[in-house]
Amino acid sequence: MNTATNTKKLFQPARIGDIDVANRIVMAPLTRSRADEAAGDVPGSAMNIDYYRQRSNAGLIISEGTQVSPVGKGYMATPGIYSDAQVEGWKPITKAVHDAGSRIVAQIWHVGRVTHADLTGGVQPVAPSAVRPNAIAYTHNGKVDMPEPRALSVADIKVIVGEYRLGAANAIRAGFDGVELHGANGYLIDQFLRDGANHRSDEYGGSVENRCRFALEVIDAVIAEIGAGRVGIRLSPVTPANDLSDSNPQAVFGYLIEQLNLRHIAFVHFIEGATGGSRDVPGFDFAWARKTFNGTYIANNGYDRDMAIDAIEAGRADAIAFGRLFIANPDLVQRLQQNAPLNTPNPKTFYTQGVVGYTDYPQLDQAA
Repeated sequence: MNTATNTKKLFQPARIGDIDVANRIVMAPLTRSRADEAAGDVPGSAMNIDYYRQRSNAGLIISEGTQVSPVGKGYMATPGIYSDAQVEGWKPITKAVHDAGSRIVAQIWHVGRVTHADLTGGVQPVAPSAVRPNAIAYTHNGKVDMPEPRALSVADIKVIVGEYRLGAANAIRAGFDGVELHGANGYLIDQFLRDGANHRSDEYGGSVENRCRFALEVIDAVIAEIGAGRVGIRLSPVTPANDLSDSNPQAVFGYLIEQLNLRHIAFVHFIEGATGGSRDVPGFDFAWARKTFNGTYIANNGYDRDMAIDAIEAGRADAIAFGRLFIANPDLVQRLQQNAPLNTPNPKTFYTQGVVGYTDYPQLDQAA
């Protein structure tokens, strides 16, 4: 192994809030649709445990999105974090990660309008406003257009804030080291933030401060439950994912970052540009966010080895999150350290059942 490579900060230990990590490589949250739906969206099968154990060379693992309520579910076979059975299902996964020397936080989410009644037990999707996304839901009944959601009442909003708080408490009970709030990619928190989906005229809509209110209430509730040093949030200020947009991302997310500083959360996980696409999307100054945010800045979107090393060495980020590369390369940290060839992920197996394309990608120590 190249000694010079090992001196690079990317591969050195760090502290993210209250969480000590062995390196600055983060496994991004990755929906894989392999929870047990029949048991109530419960994780913890042998292959689930093996999947996370294999990838525990990452300094920090962010779990796949795990819904805080049945109505917050947007995809088939995604796990939850709201029931005792789900908590018990996560326990062997978090133990396997810890035994392998890594740390893991639960990404807790509510998809809001980005779903269909076929996925929510027959319940109409909810959102800040009754604005239908131009998007397709994948259900057991095939591909269907997403319907118009029901606009949440203020009382409904308070209930959902409580669901996030319970999700955070359950995550700690399940052995997670903390949580990441999913505030990106057009899901519920993001829907409140951006005026493409939020047309409200009450205290949760209109002004930048009002549109940030829901996100900050969720943050405050989760901090009160588990402490700021174990809380992070994922943000995507300019991504068009799930038919979402905003007229002034810099104003909205600039204000949000300043408010997060007052709360001393552990990290912000930024999708720089369009999720899974171009990094060159106008509307938000990520360099400004890096300089302004006082916690750990985790950068994501299209990073390769050289980009990651350079970003950390130059101080443009504190850690780098990799998604698809971790799907196909369970031992990604070792491969990056050695500058070894990378396996190519197979998109046809991203959301299928079973071990194929899940736990069967070859590792360096398995090479003939």
